[in-house]
Amino acid sequence: MPVVRGKTIEPLFTAEVIAERNLSLAQEIMRGPTDDLLVISVLKGSFIFAADLIRALHHAGLAPEVEFITLSSYGTGTVSRGVKIIKDIDSDVKDRDVLLIDDILESGRTLRFAKELMYERGARNVTIAVLLDKTEKRQVDLVADYVGFECPDHFVVGYGMDVAYAFRELPFVGVVTGDA
Repeated sequence: MPVVRGKTIEPLFTAEVIAERNLSLAQEIMRGPTDDLLVISVLKGSFIFAADLIRALHHAGLAPEVEFITLSSYGTGTVSRGVKIIKDIDSDVKDRDVLLIDDILESGRTLRFAKELMYERGARNVTIAVLLDKTEKRQVDLVADYVGFECPDHFVVGYGMDVAYAFRELPFVGVVTGDA
């Protein structure tokens, strides 16, 4: 097992498995709504997955426009839970097909907010692609259209995902299992 920053990290999904799955996801996305496609990466954790998936979409024959949005969840009570926009997109989504890309679908609050926001702004279709789906963590009714992998209930790092801004650079998704 790799040791990074003094921590042992057990790979859950290798770089090779992720690369193969990205190509498959691109083929699945090709069959969905892709007219005047705008891809929106939900930052920060999705940046590596989004980059690789967008290149896979190009390889599959799509030429989407690409945007970025940064959202933040806040509050802990069921009533006060909300999502705020930290950095919004610049593009008009009216009458366009939109693909939201995120690293993990857990509670579903942030992605549901983003999906509803795009529809409120006039998007024709809004689909969601996630690298990892933690269905047991879902707090709202939301299902991703395209899922890389079902993820067990572990705190994962790598491939853009971090703990205290560390481990984003890892080419695989792994679980920190302890000190080396």
